[in-house]
Amino acid sequence: MKFPSALLAAFVFVLPSVTLAQATVSSVPSVDLARYSGKWFEIASFPMFFQRNCVADTTAEYAAVADGSLSVHNRCRTDGGFDDATGKATVVEGFGNSRLKVSFFWPFKSDYWVLGLDPEYRWAVVGNPNRKYLWVLSRTPQLPAKLMEAALASASAQGFDLTQLRTTTQKATTTATP
Repeated sequence: MKFPSALLAAFVFVLPSVTLAQATVSSVPSVDLARYSGKWFEIASFPMFFQRNCVADTTAEYAAVADGSLSVHNRCRTDGGFDDATGKATVVEGFGNSRLKVSFFWPFKSDYWVLGLDPEYRWAVVGNPNRKYLWVLSRTPQLPAKLMEAALASASAQGFDLTQLRTTTQKATTTATP
C-alpha cells in the first residue's frame, strides 16, 4: 500500500511529538523514608475527584510503621471544616523507596512515585506513570519561587502537562520538620 505524501509528511512531523509525549515516566533514584516522613504542605496539584471538597490547607503526613510501610494521613480544609483520609503506603521493591503503592481503602492501590525531590527534602513532586496525578509538596506552607521552579522543571521534564496544575491555598503558618 502506498501512503499519500501529505499523510506521510503528517506522520513524520507528528511522530516525534507523540514519541516525546509517550516517554517513560521515572522516579528519583532513591528516597530516604526517614527524611521523607513528616508533614508536607500541598503547594499545587492536578484537580482530583477525591479532593473536590478541599478549599485550602491540604497536607499529607507520613510516618514509618514497624512492618516497613508508611502510614499516610491526608487532610484538607473544606467549607464545613476538615476532611481526613488515612491510608498505608508500601514500598515497591527495586526502586530505592522512590515508588510506593498507596491504599486508602482495601483492596485498591495507586502508584505513588516520587518524581522530583530537593536534595535537602524541602520539596517533592509526586505523581504516577500515566501522568493523571501530580502533586507539588513542600515542608513549608509556601515554596519560594526558585524552589518552585525547580520542582516544576522536574515534572515538565517528564512530560506532565503543567497547564492542569492548580495552586493550593495554604493559610497555615506552621512549618513542618524535615
